[in-house]
Amino acid sequence: MGIFEGLEKYGLDLDGMGNLFAEEGATKKAAEVKPVVEEVKEEDFLLDKSVTCVVCDNTFITKALKTSKLRRMEPDKDLRPRYQHVDSLKYDVISCPYCGYTGMSRYFTHLSSLQIRLIKEGVCSKFKPTSTEVPATYDYDVAIERYKLSLYNTVVKKGKTSEKAYTCLKMSWLCRGQIEELLSKGAVEDSETIRKWRTQEKYYYEQAYEGLVKSVAAESFPICGMDQNTMDLLLAEMAASLEKYEMASKLVSRLLLSQNVNRNIKDRALELKQEIIEQLKK
Repeated sequence: MGIFEGLEKYGLDLDGMGNLFAEEGATKKAAEVKPVVEEVKEEDFLLDKSVTCVVCDNTFITKALKTSKLRRMEPDKDLRPRYQHVDSLKYDVISCPYCGYTGMSRYFTHLSSLQIRLIKEGVCSKFKPTSTEVPATYDYDVAIERYKLSLYNTVVKKGKTSEKAYTCLKMSWLCRGQIEELLSKGAVEDSETIRKWRTQEKYYYEQAYEGLVKSVAAESFPICGMDQNTMDLLLAEMAASLEKYEMASKLVSRLLLSQNVNRNIKDRALELKQEIIEQLKK
């Protein structure tokens, strides 16, 4: 006797219906469940920030990072910051679309009355506004152009050597970011495009190194927000990258002999010392 006996008269199919508590998979193939993967977009990490220009007093919108959403990754050896899904360096420049005054966020509001006058004369009087429309994101070409405007303003306002050098360093890092993005999309390392970006990266890097060396000799710490040990490590990494091994070795030795260097910097100095030895052997 089946539990559904007598229902045949309704034309129902009773095959396989005898066990009420059989696993569903025993009578039919379980439906395949595919996890839903949400696409992460760069604009998800950005917000529109209202800024008032300290030179012309106009208010405008610029893109800024949602710092609470950023996930920090291991920085490059030369301290280039890295975050998941977004290159923070692209959004570290503020540029007034009305008068042309542009600067890195660290320096944007810090102007003397003399510097404001110099910028009005050397930038604002000649600047031709293009558009106040703010794109959803900044690509690397736009980001580097904004840094160039920042560097131009720094020269005009007679800014510190360290500010000019730090701007060049960030431009070099942006070139590196562009290269990484292109390679991730299938670009060939030896392609003309990659070679062009490599050349720009090295040029800005050399300018940054020269400027930072001069700033250390002439300015007081902190420089660009870095204490002397952090700056020594940065310059040692840069010197090694530029094959200036004598200078790199000198800086590494100073870090290793110092009593007030934190463990992370000292460990990296030891690694760099070994890398320099290996390079000299070659």
